[in-house]
Amino acid sequence: MSPKALIYIGMIIGGYVGGFIPTLWGAGYFSASSIILSMIGGFAGIYIGFKISRM
Repeated sequence: MSPKALIYIGMIIGGYVGGFIPTLWGAGYFSASSIILSMIGGFAGIYIGFKISRM
């Protein structure tokens, strides 16, 4: 698998998980906390995808 694909997959999964976490405490999908955690999750996914692609 190409490094770009791993980074994209990490970004998508990280963004989804980060956006879903605030719904566990009752916040909506489009709340500020959901958007911020989605961005953080996306960045974390990019980082993890990059690290995996370098192995």
